[in-house]
Amino acid sequence: QVQLVESGGGLVQAGGSLRLSCAASGSIFSINSMGWYRQAPGKQREWVATITSGGSINYKDSVKGRFTISRDNAKNTVYLQMNSLKPEDTAVYYCNAMLVSGSYWGKGTLVTVSS
Repeated sequence: QVQLVESGGGLVQAGGSLRLSCAASGSIFSINSMGWYRQAPGKQREWVATITSGGSINYKDSVKGRFTISRDNAKNTVYLQMNSLKPEDTAVYYCNAMLVSGSYWGKGTLVTVSS
């Protein structure tokens, strides 16, 4: 069993910043990749960013230059630094971890960006 716990969400004004964290625990031998997804009201969940255990990184086009994903493999933790936030970034943000045993998800943390 693998558990993921997100933290760092909240309310922020447009142009502000937030830093999300996600810590994985449980039956972990090796994590191939970790990433962030988000879901706005009435919309499908979408991919935001991914980082592999080797450090390879990919971003959704709309967040490039504003968001930074990073990780601490020894602590099984992934971060998402979000700068220059826009109202359209408002969503529940979910952490994901991909292991050989399967894909695991956190419960999500709400990010609200006001105009």
